[in-house]
Amino acid sequence: AGRIALLLAAESAGALAAAEMRHVGLPWSTTRHDAVLTDLLGPRPARPDERPARLAELLQRIREALDDPAANPDSPAELLKSLRRAGLTVSSTRSWELEKIRHPAIEPLLDYKKRARLLTANGWNWLDTWVRDGRFHPTYLPGGVVTGRWASEGGGALQLPKLVRSAVIADPGRVLVVADAAQLEPRILAALAGDRAMAAAGRGRDLYDGIVATGAVDTRPQAKLGMLGAMYGGTTGESGRMLPRLARAFPAAIDFVENAARAGEAGATVSTRLGRTSPRPGDDWLDLRDEAAADGATEQLRARARSSARSWGRFTRNFVVQGTAAEWALCWIASVRRRLWTLGDAAAPFGDAPAPLGDPAAAVGDAPAPLEHRPHLAFFLHDELVVHTPLEHADRVAQELREAAAEAGRLIFGDAPVEFPVTVATVDSYDQAK
Repeated sequence: AGRIALLLAAESAGALAAAEMRHVGLPWSTTRHDAVLTDLLGPRPARPDERPARLAELLQRIREALDDPAANPDSPAELLKSLRRAGLTVSSTRSWELEKIRHPAIEPLLDYKKRARLLTANGWNWLDTWVRDGRFHPTYLPGGVVTGRWASEGGGALQLPKLVRSAVIADPGRVLVVADAAQLEPRILAALAGDRAMAAAGRGRDLYDGIVATGAVDTRPQAKLGMLGAMYGGTTGESGRMLPRLARAFPAAIDFVENAARAGEAGATVSTRLGRTSPRPGDDWLDLRDEAAADGATEQLRARARSSARSWGRFTRNFVVQGTAAEWALCWIASVRRRLWTLGDAAAPFGDAPAPLGDPAAAVGDAPAPLEHRPHLAFFLHDELVVHTPLEHADRVAQELREAAAEAGRLIFGDAPVEFPVTVATVDSYDQAK
């Protein structure tokens, strides 16, 4: 009951923060954004249905290389036909498959896809639609994903590409304090499983480096791939090869996700740390399982049932970790939100001097200063927070972000010996944070 109460409180605080972030918005330079688009795509076309110059040039190269004047890279179905007519054996137009092919059309095609993706997701139309008065106002959907993670309704707030982050520029006299939770999901797994060896590996350092130091694997990329495989069900390739080595070094952690997977394969539910429960498989899944278990079932039917069970097991395996990580993030947001308010006025309106730190009252009468004038949450991206603050409060904000992360860990896991460090960068523009 106590955990469910904490989950409800965290969800409530998260919903308030989402509404506040939409209200204040993320500072956004339309001039800088337009410069990025112009550099990568060419000047803005006069008509919305006209391709920018750089895309038009690449399209011409693609058509010449394929000897197909009608090739259309904007349509996967039409592009697939053009590639096959050119003698290329392809099953899709996905970039990872095209990269394996040696042909003059491939290089400009991959380049075109990358630039066209930017135009579609964050081009001039996005800029006209989502940025108003120098602010991007993200529309979050707290708990919009079944695991409890947030989603967004238009604007792609949770998929902000690095290419346009240079347009996120702090207001004059202010900075962005960007905090990123390091290796959040594997640390969550260590705490969930009570795996002290894994907790020790991440104490005071990068968790993946700590895993290497134990001798479980040889390199940091191997540690990362292995842990991602354990949490997401990767049983093939390099991640599958690392899994037995990680299981020997961290048996409690690997057993935890394996047990969650077995529960899912059996059609049972699993729960996060605070009690969010996974949905049950649908009727089609259950019918297939029952048909495969009946006398006279074909081997093909049984194989389908096994594949379906493994797929649901991968879902429940990840549900417990991703869902608990979402709960930790909510507690982090709630703690940061409370702590930022206690900093008092970030910059009193009309040029007045800031109120003293810790003073919740504003410079105007006894009413609190508007959120916009205080250090405030401006953006959230799963395990990353951005605070927009007057420069004089930046060091204190960074400290509060770190302390709030530790508080979130204590709220959910008590005295479990797992650290939840965050890397903090104070920058003028978002792209400088990484």
